[in-house]
Amino acid sequence: MQVKVLALVLAGGKGTRLAPLTEERAKPAVPFGGKYRIIDFVLSNLVNSGIYSIYVLTQFKSQSLIQHLRDGWQFGGLLKNQFIVPVPAQMRTPEEHWYRGTADAVFQNANLIEQSAPDLVLLFGADHVYRMNVRQMIEYHLEKKAQVTISALPVERRFARDFGVLEIDGSSRIQAFHEKRADAPTMPGRPDEVLASMGNYIFSTDCLMKMVYEDAAKPDSSHDFGKDILPQLAGTSALYAYDYQTNRIPGEEDQPAYWRDVGTLDAYYEANMDLRAIVPPINLYNRDWPLHTAGYSDPPAKFIFEEDGRRGQALNSVVSGGCIIGGTVRNSVLGRYVRVHDHALVEDCVLFDNVEIGAGARVRRAIIEKNVKIPAGATIGHEPEQDRARHHVTETGIVVIGGPRSPVSLTVINV
Repeated sequence: MQVKVLALVLAGGKGTRLAPLTEERAKPAVPFGGKYRIIDFVLSNLVNSGIYSIYVLTQFKSQSLIQHLRDGWQFGGLLKNQFIVPVPAQMRTPEEHWYRGTADAVFQNANLIEQSAPDLVLLFGADHVYRMNVRQMIEYHLEKKAQVTISALPVERRFARDFGVLEIDGSSRIQAFHEKRADAPTMPGRPDEVLASMGNYIFSTDCLMKMVYEDAAKPDSSHDFGKDILPQLAGTSALYAYDYQTNRIPGEEDQPAYWRDVGTLDAYYEANMDLRAIVPPINLYNRDWPLHTAGYSDPPAKFIFEEDGRRGQALNSVVSGGCIIGGTVRNSVLGRYVRVHDHALVEDCVLFDNVEIGAGARVRRAIIEKNVKIPAGATIGHEPEQDRARHHVTETGIVVIGGPRSPVSLTVINV
């Protein structure tokens, strides 16, 4: 059966809980895993699934995101149904406002949907780390003859306030939708878990257009799918939950499905740390399901010195192109063109592009923004009181060093 599909990627969030990493960029543009950006996961999932008609709806601090899309995601084909296009708010309302919510973002771009005339519209978020064969979810939607399908997975009950929570019957039909409620009902027989929405929706086009037009006419609406539209449809329309845990991608058929919400600094850090494992829960080396990104022409990473007490080495780490390592790196993720000078020690860190660690410096459990230069002999992550006085420190003790606007006494290399 042939079905015409259009994807809208919602990439306009502020990402305030990821500050200072989002001071100068949108959350989907935050680096991840060395050379990638968070948005690369959803775009790779779509493209690997054979979905090439994609609009990326942008809003806050979108320049970095738009530049990344230009550098890494511009198709060279001539077919009109192969495109990845960033779309800012069109202000197609009498008030000419920015996007007021996810439903309003779709409403303001209703003309794009109407021009494409798809059978299905995919509404996917751009701020999660996961691998997904989207075709399997589409097949499920068609089998169920659904109007809306929501990908879902169990999460611990204590996180209910962070998600939309689904109540389903024995056929996985959604009976109720609870948006970010701490008292949301748990799963039957599983009192410590709730069934959480992943923020990925498939809509039959007629249903989507009807709902967003009706919602736009309501002055008291917050114009959000989770708060307004989905609770209204649940229990009255053909809404179904798709069990993400059943999803399998080529090359990893035996691997359990992996999904991480990286909305906080601690969650973001832990997701990066997942990559260090010998067999990581998310595999960046699967050639059957590649993680696409911008095609940088970086030189290979280089490890220098071979002397007692002076040896460039990286252990249990991810090291990107252009890095020169003269000290020791352990259990860390390094972006492009990182320089670690001799006798420096980097442990359990996430370093963005162009970070420089001076000779003899010791850096532990830190996230460091691009272009930051750590002076020779500096100590970070070893003296909690000093770190809190100079840097942002998370609840679990991760030291986060931002860019030029951060109030830290470090040398910053300007672009």
